[in-house]
Amino acid sequence: MPRPQVTIRRHTERFSFDDSAICAAENQFSANMLDFSQFEILTFDCYGTLINWEDGLLPCLHRVLAAHGKDTDDATILALYGDFEATAEKGAYRRYREILRSVVQQFGERFGFSPTDQEADSLPDSLKDWKPWSDTVTALRQLQSRFRLAIVSNVDDDLFAATLPQLGVQFDQVITAQQAGAYKPSLKIFELALRRVGLPANRVLHVGQSIYHDVLPAQSLGMATVWVNRPSPRTGIGAVKAAEGRPDLQVSSLTELSAACARL
Repeated sequence: MPRPQVTIRRHTERFSFDDSAICAAENQFSANMLDFSQFEILTFDCYGTLINWEDGLLPCLHRVLAAHGKDTDDATILALYGDFEATAEKGAYRRYREILRSVVQQFGERFGFSPTDQEADSLPDSLKDWKPWSDTVTALRQLQSRFRLAIVSNVDDDLFAATLPQLGVQFDQVITAQQAGAYKPSLKIFELALRRVGLPANRVLHVGQSIYHDVLPAQSLGMATVWVNRPSPRTGIGAVKAAEGRPDLQVSSLTELSAACARL
């Protein structure tokens, strides 16, 4: 049977579609074009991709704002978070716990209050309680039957250690910002990942929720990428800095990725 003709369009501001049927068709076409057999290892962003960090971030930040008589909508908080985090990660490397404290302090500056030390600590302290997406554990176990798995995450080693038991699998490698001394989208963390997994870039498929942090830098080193476009009040972007890019495959869940791998 001849392959159906599907036009793959480049999108500028966001990967958004006016017609869900067209979206599904394009995703299926992309999956067919991506040869999963060429990959030996899948590297995963953690927070946002495997962990539903927005369900952790939003209640914490709403509580801090409310304590000072301030309020705004979820999408605005996520947009500000993405910008504040990127600002805090510029310059000399600091531990992610300090980055999260800085984010709270920047919210205070934006809304005209001074957070207490306890409020600044509340965001990094909450990270251990952030939960996986409902499909994460099952999909990781299914994918692990076909590929090696690794983590490439903008986090401290001890913070990720608190998350690991919730993910239900052991990873072949765990590469963190603390180990690299740099945060995605810096290439340093991806270059460290490639050295640690011991494979050429074309044998590695990187999976992430952020175009800015994951898709663009991984592609620049020759890695194929999957964008997991998780649901968010800030549709198509989430709690990260906005950026334009085109992943090799877009999915809405890890279940969809696992199914695509199983078909091919």
